[in-house]
This record gives sequence, structure tokens and C-alpha cells, in this order.
Amino acid sequence: MPRFSRITLAVTGGIAAYKCCEFVRALKKTGSDVHVAMTEHAAAFVGPVTFEALSGHPVAMTEWAPGPQGAMPHIGLNQSSDLLVVMPATANIIAKAAHGIADDLVSTLIAARRQPVLFVPAMNRFMWDNPANQRNVETLRRDGCFFAGPASGFQACGDVGAGRMLEPSEVLDLMDGLTVPKSLEGRRVVVTAGPTFEPIDDVRGITNRSSGRQGFDVARAARDAGADVTLIAGPCPLPTPAGVKRIDAVTAADMAAAVAGTLEGRGADLFIGVAAVADWRVTNARAGKIKKTDGRLPELQFEENVDILRMVGERGDVKITIGFAAEAENLEAYARDKCQRKGASLIVGNIAREALGGAENSVLFVTPDSAEAFGPAPKRDVADEIIRRASQILTKN
Repeated sequence: MPRFSRITLAVTGGIAAYKCCEFVRALKKTGSDVHVAMTEHAAAFVGPVTFEALSGHPVAMTEWAPGPQGAMPHIGLNQSSDLLVVMPATANIIAKAAHGIADDLVSTLIAARRQPVLFVPAMNRFMWDNPANQRNVETLRRDGCFFAGPASGFQACGDVGAGRMLEPSEVLDLMDGLTVPKSLEGRRVVVTAGPTFEPIDDVRGITNRSSGRQGFDVARAARDAGADVTLIAGPCPLPTPAGVKRIDAVTAADMAAAVAGTLEGRGADLFIGVAAVADWRVTNARAGKIKKTDGRLPELQFEENVDILRMVGERGDVKITIGFAAEAENLEAYARDKCQRKGASLIVGNIAREALGGAENSVLFVTPDSAEAFGPAPKRDVADEIIRRASQILTKN
């Protein structure tokens, strides 16, 4: 279940209102109970019947007629939800909320809030950059409200710039981390994730079953903790976590170069090597496709790839390094040896056959002088625990 399971969505009058339909559907798929309130202008873009069908609840439109939320829907809706999402958040509703104006159901709902509020802005780029709007946004931030976006891009009016509403999938990705303690605020974090692919010829190659899920969840957890996160991903089809910078790599050499380039001149507070990086590469990889011959096997020659975790540990510009050890047996012994040889602060060990490709993970947190088991648990929970421990190590150092 998501961290917020009872959600009130306040829809206001902007062209991006149509995207709220997709947002409600996505929330319902997570198991959330969703109630919708709308302004009169929002109903000019999307009819309330649509939201009633998608949410399974009547839509609140006015304070002036008793409805299923009672005679005071601004109170009833706030009592029945643990997150209020204002989407699309126009310059008008942001201004009203910042100044405590309550002249319709949605603005009154915001004024009477008792739960966290997430604004998802959508407006013309000049409206977003307007000094008055920026002052209003800052006021709401100081009051404890959250903002998702806006993004930069093509706008309905034809302008290009900041003000475009985030996609519903991006908002959903950000929601669970809203109230997470910002233990990595101001920190720079680099994460590697996924497999690598070492070519044999233009068709074949050597890879592994890593799905990238654990590394991507670690990047999300670091982002939710307030970090500036760069994710260096091997070949995997997972969507980029919202708010995370992604660099794609294919081979181990590509990944090592991407890590070095990301750290160059800036370093990092924390490096977490989750990627399942190939230990060796084929030195005589061929162009084209190697043809099968009568009983003769191709002669492949190998050499070791760069050890990325050791490379990072030896740089001197990364405060804390954390690595993974995917083993088949003797997990604690191998993980501790890896921790000591590579100068890591922590090694997260797991049994490869159980972890690769799955939705859950069972891990062993190993330091030079301790070992502690965690799980089985969803990979997101494992990621949260990794970031919690990393934050503690950073604080001690």
C-alpha cells in the first residue's frame, strides 16, 4: 500500500485538468481511496461525471448544497483524507491559498486543511515566473506545503518553458516521499543500477538477470531524503524516477566512464554501487555475427573490467561508498572481505538467485565488524533502510 491511501484531489480550471483523469485511475490501481472536488471552471474542461466514474465517489462542487460529504464538504473531505492534491494548480488557486482566501469549495478546502497538501502547478511560463506567483509559492512552501514541478517544455499556448504540469506518473512517483525526513538534504548522491552488457559480436553478449529495480528504488529513496541524485543505469527498461538525473550506460567500461565523469570536479557525499557489473569483458569481440562452424567453438579472450567500487573508493572526493555483493553462498564472509578490500563503509549482501529480477529482497548489511539481516521485504523498503543507514554513517563521519 502507498504511504497515502486516502486522497482528496482538488481539480482547478486549467487545460491540464484532463490529465487528472489518468491520475485518478493510477491512484485507484495502487489501492488508494480517492475523492474529487472541483471548481466551477474545472468543470468546463472535464465533467464531474467522468471523475465520479473513475473515483467511484460523487464529486464535490459547491458549499451551497448538502452532498455525500455532508453540509460542510470542506470539513468532511479533509477529515476523510490523509493527503490533499491540488492539480492542476493554477496561479489563481496558488494565490488564494497563499493569502488564505476561501471563496469557493476548493479554496475553502485548502484553507481548512489538516493534512499535507501537494500543489502540482500548471500555467504559462510567464505566469510561473511572475514575481507575485513566485512569492506565493515561497509562502506556501514556508507554510509546509509541497510542490511537484512544474516541468519545462511545450505548453498548450505555444510557449516553451517552465510551467508545464508534471505527468501523472511522475506525480505518483513523488508522492510517497513527501513526508520522508530529509536526512540527505543538500547531499550529492550517485547510484549505479541494472546490468551491464559485454558484446561478443554485434548480436550476442554477456549480461545477467538484474532488473535494475533495487538500484532505481535506492535512487528514489535518496531523492525522497532530499538528495541531488544522479542515476547511472545499465540497459533496463525502467522509467526514470522523477527528479533524478539519469545517465545510460551499456558496458562496464561505459558505466565506469559515466561514474568518473559524474564525479569529476564535484565529487559526491555518497556513492551506492547497486549495479550488477560484469567482472570481465571479451577482448576479441567481432563485428558482424560469428557464424556457427562444424563443431568448432569460437575462442573468446577475456580481461578484467574496471572495479567501479574500488575506483570510487580510491578517488578521495567521495565521502561514503556503499556496495552490493550478490553471492551464491558464504554471504557474510564474502561480503566482509569485499568491504575490507574495497574500503567501503557498508556492503549490502544478498543471495543472487533470490534477488535478481524479483520484487523483494533479503539482505545482509555488512561492515568490517558487524552483520545484520533485513527482510524479506519489498525492494523499496530495502532501499529506504539503505538510505537510513547511509545517513547515519554520513552524520557520524
